[in-house]
Amino acid sequence: MLLSSQFALIIIESREEKRVLRLVREASVRAGRGRNWCTFQWTVTEGLRRTDVDLGAAQRTLADPSALLKHLKATTAPGIYVLLDFHPYLNDPLNVRMLKDIAQGYGKVARTLVLMSHEITVPQELDHLSAHLTLGMPSRNERLMVITRIAQDWAAVHGRTPRVDPEALEQLADTLSGLEAPDTERLARQAIFDDGALTLADMPAVMAAKYQLLNRGGTLSYEPDTAKFADIGGLARLRQWLISRKAAFDGSAPKLDPPKGAMLLGVQGCGKSLAARAAAGIFGVPLLRLDFGSLYSKWHGESEKNLRESLRAAEALAPCVLWVDEMEKALAAGDGDSGVSRRVLGTFLTWLAEQRARIFVVATANDITALPPELVRKGRFDEIFFVDLPGPDARASILSIHARKRHVTLTEQEAAALARRSEGYSGAELEQAVVAALYTAHSTRRPMSAALIAQELASTQPLSVVMGEQVAALRAWARDRTVPAD
Repeated sequence: MLLSSQFALIIIESREEKRVLRLVREASVRAGRGRNWCTFQWTVTEGLRRTDVDLGAAQRTLADPSALLKHLKATTAPGIYVLLDFHPYLNDPLNVRMLKDIAQGYGKVARTLVLMSHEITVPQELDHLSAHLTLGMPSRNERLMVITRIAQDWAAVHGRTPRVDPEALEQLADTLSGLEAPDTERLARQAIFDDGALTLADMPAVMAAKYQLLNRGGTLSYEPDTAKFADIGGLARLRQWLISRKAAFDGSAPKLDPPKGAMLLGVQGCGKSLAARAAAGIFGVPLLRLDFGSLYSKWHGESEKNLRESLRAAEALAPCVLWVDEMEKALAAGDGDSGVSRRVLGTFLTWLAEQRARIFVVATANDITALPPELVRKGRFDEIFFVDLPGPDARASILSIHARKRHVTLTEQEAAALARRSEGYSGAELEQAVVAALYTAHSTRRPMSAALIAQELASTQPLSVVMGEQVAALRAWARDRTVPAD
């Protein structure tokens, strides 16, 4: 226990103020037995007041931070002083010096200062004198107790017991993992008090609300509606690879190591992003998209901090698929980079190696040469797949899928004929051909047909022709270095 270990300065970063104050009171009672310790609480609005004994409003003095520290430095009475939201005043050198004097004088007077706020940057002069405490999140049993208590609250208000689906109860307890106690209670109350029932239908709304609470930095995009592989033409090998690892990912095959993730390289427009969405669909979990570009800050150390916070949020939202799109653009160092990209890369690689949450990482990239070697070496990801230009069967499937989405009927013969006409086209280009044909049909008042799609295909050149050298070089590089996705 930190109080018994005679730490003079304890730093607690948390938004759970009530919980922290309760824990400090309980710990001070146990640690202060026979030592005549007093417990105090300070805020800039109410000043210093004693909390172990009620002395009334008359005791509330010393609202000024500097006056408070002068008093604590001069007092001869041992005690525990909880200073709430004191972090803005750590920028004053005078306050830092007085805190240092108080900490170094612990041997004469046992004064323990507990600094508590949502975020505290400790000056270097005080770092070696302080101990940092991180509150653990509520356990699963504690979350179940919160849900049960809220159901009882609803029953007390309405005079009857709410309808609780046992499976939904277990799923809600799992979904609320990674949240602080007040947020756990808030979302559980929202799920039950909304309609007096707890069912599986409540889970998507709870997950969306949880995402809003955790994604304070705005670097993660939460996409609960994931794709199905039925919406993708081709990529059969990647699909089978994901299906074979589903049991290990969801825990139903505990003897198997859970998969880490996959890197998808390939030609632009060939379905890498859609495959990332479909991976979440196969695993039956939400999809989180990490925007590396929004992580970067001009302030030293902020970019790495933003990444760490985003990854912690992803861990709290687990199980999930974490999609990092166009990774090479985020991690390629350029002029004036000052090492930021290298530090961000190091932070990400460390997390990849150490994280144990049920997170499947899908990283997509178009240019393998821009990726650092330490990211693509074996072991970072379970496999590196190459998403190539679709073959004839895949092109026919893609055309049929996009036509069907737009209520256009293509026979197997028509789709096969269009596939033969579209050698070298990517999936995105095939979709655009269907869209463009619909525009033409509408503007010319002609019925939509395979002939109009063929006309659009003939009027454009695919990327594999426009940038033929680059595409050919990429395909040649990947031929013996990656696993074909199809």
